[in-house]
Amino acid sequence: MKFLSIYKTKERSAPPSQDEMNRMGKLIEEGMTSGYLLAVEGCMPSYTGAKVRLDNGTVTVTDGPFAEAKEVIGGLAIIQASSKAEAIEHVRNFLRIAGDGECELRQLFEAGTANCAEKAALA
Repeated sequence: MKFLSIYKTKERSAPPSQDEMNRMGKLIEEGMTSGYLLAVEGCMPSYTGAKVRLDNGTVTVTDGPFAEAKEVIGGLAIIQASSKAEAIEHVRNFLRIAGDGECELRQLFEAGTANCAEKAALA
């Protein structure tokens, strides 16, 4: 099963320290080598982004920063796991390195998989 982990945290005003980068780099390397980590990306600060919304046929664009947000998306990962419990354990390990914040974990739809929702409920 594949899972999307979306990391949400308070926006930082400074880039990660060299020590933080080294610890995260080691975790990513281990995850890629072992095969459970399929992809990972960090996000730039929200002031570089935009929100695009469609409402009743009208598209509005709001440039960052997103001051109303208490937390922003700091990054994402695609995880390969045999169960939801295993994916949660990978996320716990990530948070121990990343620090305060939360990860929303969502199983990804995979075509050809019989009844994904039912399988997820059993995991």
